[in-house]
Amino acid sequence: MLWRASPKDVLSARAGSQLAGGWKLLLLGDGSPTRHLELLSGEAVEVELIAMAPDPHPALEAPFEVRELVSPLLRRQVWLCCGAQTLGWAESWWTLDEAHHHLPDHRQPIWRNLTAGRAELFREVDGLAQVNSPWLQDRFGHPGPFWSRHYRFFRQGKALTVIREVFSPALEQWLGSAVPNGSSTKGLQDQEQDAQISNKA
Repeated sequence: MLWRASPKDVLSARAGSQLAGGWKLLLLGDGSPTRHLELLSGEAVEVELIAMAPDPHPALEAPFEVRELVSPLLRRQVWLCCGAQTLGWAESWWTLDEAHHHLPDHRQPIWRNLTAGRAELFREVDGLAQVNSPWLQDRFGHPGPFWSRHYRFFRQGKALTVIREVFSPALEQWLGSAVPNGSSTKGLQDQEQDAQISNKA
């Protein structure tokens, strides 16, 4: 069953209570996923740009926090690759002016762009979910569902971007099973309407 955690549970750190420790840190911690993927795989994260285009009317499936960004918006979608493995998919929404300022190199991971000048940033994880779509299964080479999260970057109290990430089950080779001992995800969070993530630009 596809579901998403309630925002209250995510912010209070009650979300993901049945997740294995490594997965909990990856999904709910405020560290850099780019750095985490590199440490786990031993390979640099390379970005495969899917699309980067204006998004005047974000889809209903977009994280709620996208509505707090100032229009016009830009949406960026990428695959996150380490060597021959695709370990994640990510999309982000930006106020157009902020995107031009903070993403000078569109083919670099966001974290590298934002920290190039060693500026202070604050990351707030807002959502945890399980999602599924055939195109994710095809690229990851694994059946779903897949673990997903979304978060915001702030600088000086201002939200710069909303980022959603979906991680490949291939990470289990380093982290083990996300939900060990055959535990069920039922009861982890409030149940929500089933949804599929779209990769349409």
